[in-house]
Amino acid sequence: MDWPVLNLLDRCYLESACERGSGALASSLLIRNAELVVPEGDPWLGDVLVKNGQIAEIGQHLAAEGVARVIDAEGHTLMPGVIDPQVHFREPGREHKEDLQTGSWACARGGVTSFLEMPNTDPLTIDQATLDDKLARAASKCVVNYGFFIGATADNLKELQTVQGACGIKIFMGSMHGPLLVDDQAALERIFGETDPNFLIAVHAEDLSRIKARKALFAGRTDVAVHSQIQDEESALIASRRALDLATRYRHRLHILHLSTGLEVELLRQHKPAWVTAEVTPQHLLLSTADYARLGSLAQMNPPLRDPANLAQLWQGLHDGILDCIATDHAPHTLEEKAQPYPHSPSGMPGVETALPLMLTAAQQGRCTLAQVVQWMCEAPARLYRIPNKGRLQVGYDADLVLVDRHTPKPVRREELLTKCGWSPFEGWELVGWPLVTIVGGQIAFQNGQVDPSVRGKALQFQR
Repeated sequence: MDWPVLNLLDRCYLESACERGSGALASSLLIRNAELVVPEGDPWLGDVLVKNGQIAEIGQHLAAEGVARVIDAEGHTLMPGVIDPQVHFREPGREHKEDLQTGSWACARGGVTSFLEMPNTDPLTIDQATLDDKLARAASKCVVNYGFFIGATADNLKELQTVQGACGIKIFMGSMHGPLLVDDQAALERIFGETDPNFLIAVHAEDLSRIKARKALFAGRTDVAVHSQIQDEESALIASRRALDLATRYRHRLHILHLSTGLEVELLRQHKPAWVTAEVTPQHLLLSTADYARLGSLAQMNPPLRDPANLAQLWQGLHDGILDCIATDHAPHTLEEKAQPYPHSPSGMPGVETALPLMLTAAQQGRCTLAQVVQWMCEAPARLYRIPNKGRLQVGYDADLVLVDRHTPKPVRREELLTKCGWSPFEGWELVGWPLVTIVGGQIAFQNGQVDPSVRGKALQFQR
C-alpha cells in the first residue's frame, strides 16, 4: 500500500489512529528526497527513516510501508538540529522579555532542537531546588530539548559539588552584579580546584577591575558606542587569560563563552589544552562597532561588538579550530527597555531564530562550508557538553533534525519572529537557509511557519 506523501506546501497528513494504530502515528516518519548532510563525505540525495524518536535507516528509495508520516523534502537540505549552548530565556522572573515556551518556539523556527540556558534568572539558578524548578517548567512547555547551567557564587561550592542534572557551572567574571559576580581570586581558586574537573566550567570572561576603571574614564558619555570602549578588548583578554591559567593549573574543563576578540584567539593559539574550548556568536562574526550608527542600543551586548578588524581573526579562529562552536547568547530585552538612553539601556540581543540562516548564508557566500556549519553548530556542542546521541545525521542517533531551504532568500522580518521581544539586529537582511521543518525526537515541532505547541522536548543528558 502506498501511503500519502507530505508536500512541503501542504500541512502534514496524518492517517486516523483507527486505520493505522496510534503507536505507528507516534513513532515513525520517513523523509524522502533530501540532500543529506552526513558526518563524512559530501552531501547526497537520499531518505531518512525515523522510528521511536531515533534515526533507524539512511539510504535511497526506502520503503514507506507502515510509516505514519512521509515528507517529500523536494531536494532541500536535511541536517542535524542545531544545539545552542548559550541562551537566556528569562524564566522565572523576567517573563515579559521571554519565557521557556516562547524561547523554545523561537528555537524551533530557527532549527534549534536543543538549548542550554543560563542561571541569571529570578530566583538565580544556584542550587538543586532552583535547577529542578527550571527542569520541571521546561518539561511542561518546551517544544525542543533543554538543559540548564548552575551558577557559581562566592559561597555555593557545596551545591556545585553535589548538583545533579546541570550541563555545567557558569561563572560571571564581569558584566554582572550580585551573587553571580565571581571576581575574587580565592573564590575562583576554590571553584576550579574543588569541583569535579570533568564538570565543565563556562566563563563570561571580562575583567571587572578594568571595566570599573574605564567607566570612570568615560564617565558622562551617553553615546552607546562608548560601550565597546569601556568593556574593551583588553578587559576580555585579561579575564580569558586568568580563566585559562586556572583551568591549566587544575586541569579542569573550561569553556570560554562568546569569545569576541582577535587577542583572545591568539592567546588560545599559543596555549590551548585539550580540556579547554571556546565559542563565538554570529553577532561577533557579522556585526562590528560600525553597526552602532545603524542599530543604536540594539547593538549593545556583553561582551560588546568589536572593531571590524576582529571579525577576520574570529573567522580564522573558527577555521583553524581555535574556536570550537557557535552559540547565540540569545539575550532578549523589550524594545522599550532597549530604547532607554545609555548607560541605562540593557545589554543583549535575540538570536535563536536567525543564527542558522546567518551561517548558511555565510556558507553560500563562500566564508565557510555546509559541513563546517554542521560541525560548529551541531556536532561540536554535543561533543563539548558530552550530550549522547545528538548532533549527527547517523543511524542510532536521536531524530533531532532540520530541513532547510538553502536556495530561496528571505528577509528577516520583525512580524514573523516568535521570540517574545519581537526584534532582531539583523532585520531586513536577506538570508537563505530558513527552516522548513524542524523535528525533535521524531516529532514535527515546526512546519509551514507554524509551531506545534503540543510537542515536547526532553531534558538533555550530560556525561562526565
